[in-house]
Amino acid sequence: MQALHAVLLGAVLLAFPAECVLARPELDRPAGPTVADTGSAAYRFENLNFVSADGERRYRVVVAIPRLPAAATGYPAVYLLDGNAALAALDEPLLQTLAGDDPPVIVALGYEAPLRFNVRSRAFDYTPPLADGQSYVDELAGDRKGGGAGHFLDLLEQRIKPAVEKLAPVDRSRQTLWGHSYGGLFVLHVLATRPEAFQSYAAADPSLWWRRGEMIERLRAVAGSWSRSGFRLLVMRSGKDHDGAGPAGASPEAMAVRRQAVASVPEDAARQLARELSGWPGLSVHYREFPTLTHGGLLPVSLKPALRLSMGHLDD
Repeated sequence: MQALHAVLLGAVLLAFPAECVLARPELDRPAGPTVADTGSAAYRFENLNFVSADGERRYRVVVAIPRLPAAATGYPAVYLLDGNAALAALDEPLLQTLAGDDPPVIVALGYEAPLRFNVRSRAFDYTPPLADGQSYVDELAGDRKGGGAGHFLDLLEQRIKPAVEKLAPVDRSRQTLWGHSYGGLFVLHVLATRPEAFQSYAAADPSLWWRRGEMIERLRAVAGSWSRSGFRLLVMRSGKDHDGAGPAGASPEAMAVRRQAVASVPEDAARQLARELSGWPGLSVHYREFPTLTHGGLLPVSLKPALRLSMGHLDD
């Protein structure tokens, strides 16, 4: 049985501004200039554009390529969901810390939108389909759909990854996927359905309350047939703002539905899930808690452990 590595982190927060510690996700906050716009001595940046197969969603993918030459096998690569917000959380000091130690290609999977979060698009792309493979109306907002995770993974595997590999040599045996909230749910969906797509997975505050704990059950269903080796999973959890209130501006109806969904799983569901998954042969599971962070504050802070994971480091 694989050991579960659990760590409580607090001092790491000193490297981040106070608003990262206290704020909830600001879904209507403009993306603003990022390090991709201002430039970096450690990385150069390339932009890629894609349209979903149904024509409903447009993607802006920013690829950060190390200026340091790749190893003979290629660079490790880390794919970041909610790319607009993730890119806004990267800065030059962080990129400099990566530059001298087998740095990864960083792929920010964003949307063509001026905001950090495209709520409608991510609600579809990051949520799994129903058991019969169908999409559905999002119970948190009747004007948007869920269940497109399979389509988004197809786009990622069939179009985005090949385009990235034309820009930089990538070591396909060292690919990492990071996601926060619904993005973390998508990370677990990929682990459960197409684990070979990546070798390392980082899920920050995954929305385990989705459909009242259904992802937990889907992972349990996979456990008996799991027969792989060399995979790694990092689960991270914030310590505050787990009351299900949802983001500022949510309707009372959506907030009530979210509270009911959140209440349907244990408060420590992420820890329990990490413990269960640590029993899978060939899957090394690490669990980290950030007691002073809110759900929104975990997003930027969780990036550094995910980037280090992509370079083969887990216990910094």
